Amino acid sequence: MTDVRKTERIPAPDLAGQAGYLIEVAARAPSVHNTQPWRFAVAGQEAELYADTGRQLLEDPAGREMIISCGAALFGLRLAIRSLGYQPETSLLPDSAQRNLLARVRAGSPEPMTSDERVMLHAVPHRHTHRGAFEPGPLAGDLLTQLRDDAAAEGATLAVVEPGPACRRLTKILAAWRRKRDLYPASPAEIQSQTEAQRWTREPGSQDRDGVPAYAFPATGAPGSGHLPQRDFDLGRGWGFRPSGGPPAPVTAVLVTPGDDQESWLHAGQALQRLLLRAASQWVFASLQTQPLLSAAVRAQIRSGLTLPGAPQLLLELGVARTSHATGRRPAGEMTVGT
Repeated sequence: MTDVRKTERIPAPDLAGQAGYLIEVAARAPSVHNTQPWRFAVAGQEAELYADTGRQLLEDPAGREMIISCGAALFGLRLAIRSLGYQPETSLLPDSAQRNLLARVRAGSPEPMTSDERVMLHAVPHRHTHRGAFEPGPLAGDLLTQLRDDAAAEGATLAVVEPGPACRRLTKILAAWRRKRDLYPASPAEIQSQTEAQRWTREPGSQDRDGVPAYAFPATGAPGSGHLPQRDFDLGRGWGFRPSGGPPAPVTAVLVTPGDDQESWLHAGQALQRLLLRAASQWVFASLQTQPLLSAAVRAQIRSGLTLPGAPQLLLELGVARTSHATGRRPAGEMTVGT
């Protein structure tokens, strides 16, 4: 008698049945001004990520910051699919006829989630942008090496700005940018910046689920000693928290991509969320600075001055902080295409 072995059939994943979960994980990504400029469509074995251009900042006409934010959400979407036990297969900018369609992710072959991926998934709820003081001391162990590896895995480079000449050059470039901005407070760029800050900041006690809440920004935008300049979200309204000073962040870095187009920005966002989740798993958080990089001239100066291997996309300060107060997120239904 012939022994006929039946091959076990693994059912195709129904991502639509997990749409709420997938969107909730993806939406915990960082976004400029917490605008959450993304929408999702989930059907069958596929999920699509769209840019929500109604949430694009006026000071971001090319959509660079919006697309970096969406790239961060894309990594979260991929991680959520991994948690269901499947390898995500990702196509970036899959349809030139749909300009706002940034990525399509398909649940591919079954494969259990690794312990490393599970660590990042568990960090999703408490990862947040940090605008306060950091604890003194360096990052623990080989964390910085891991963060560099995370960036590289997503097609980007985390270039650390070492103390000394490189740090002084960066400080000089940013100081010149700030002086120019302060010299022309009525310039179109500065008016746009203040308009967007007013639009996307939330007063104390606000129940809004987007924008930057008052508990998440200091009452002054002035930098402390050794710190990168922070965006002034408070605008003299007295909403923010009282800065407590503290030592400089132990790590200042630049997230760099080889190119400077939409695909590069999506890679930058995925690299950003991946390394931020790794960091958050060890209570290391980032202060993100993007405002100076809105200027192509400043980006060029930073690239040249620091001899970077590509286009600078974000400035980061990384350090330990033992408090966790994540900002709100909109309900998944509000981020679904067609709703």
